[in-house]
Amino acid sequence: MSDLSDFSSTKGADSELQEFLMAEKQKAQFHAQIHEFNDFCWDKCVDKPGSKLDSRTETCMTNCVERFIDVSLLITNRFAQMLEKGGGMH
Repeated sequence: MSDLSDFSSTKGADSELQEFLMAEKQKAQFHAQIHEFNDFCWDKCVDKPGSKLDSRTETCMTNCVERFIDVSLLITNRFAQMLEKGGGMH
């Protein structure tokens, strides 16, 4: 009987590990997305780095990130719609 309970607890630990790994993967993807925003918008908006951002640069950065997020959400939603339509046809 102890062999069976050991197997059961191992499966539970594997499930917890999988959930932990999925959460860590999502965190890594989130951080990668933020770095992508930073790189893209920095190159687009910052002409010359200074001790602080002027209002034009700050506005540009804000608008850039907001548009980048909008486009990312639009693409994600479009793929979700395509998957729903494709999944219903099978």
